[in-house]
Amino acid sequence: MPESMVSGGCLCGRVRFEIGLPTLFCAHCHCSMCRKAHGAGFVTWIGVPYARFRITAGADALRRYDSSAHGWRRFCVHCGSSMLCDSSTHPEHVDVALGSLDGEIDRVPEMHIFVDDRASFTDIDDGLPRLGGKTGLEPKPS
Repeated sequence: MPESMVSGGCLCGRVRFEIGLPTLFCAHCHCSMCRKAHGAGFVTWIGVPYARFRITAGADALRRYDSSAHGWRRFCVHCGSSMLCDSSTHPEHVDVALGSLDGEIDRVPEMHIFVDDRASFTDIDDGLPRLGGKTGLEPKPS
């Protein structure tokens, strides 16, 4: 049973969901797909087991975009908010965009991933571990 619940949703409010804490991780992703999908220098994701994730409203407004051979993103068809990322490489959990949550979670960002793909205008100077390389998840020197 989750320790507590945190709600979230899209910009227009049609899609609503809730997650149960604890989360699995919190990471800043610098891959080009995340940057383009969100229009930002990087996206902060949390991992939530599917057993602790629930759409509470607007399931009919969610659309799926297959962004790779193994991953797909879900967004609101009305306002375009990109909130969720699913992947066959991690079938036990969903990635949830931290910015789509209404409240606090149980952790702060713990790492940067896919740093080799990062936008040239971003400066990573926060002391968090950096992961990159071929998989995007290999340790890099600080």
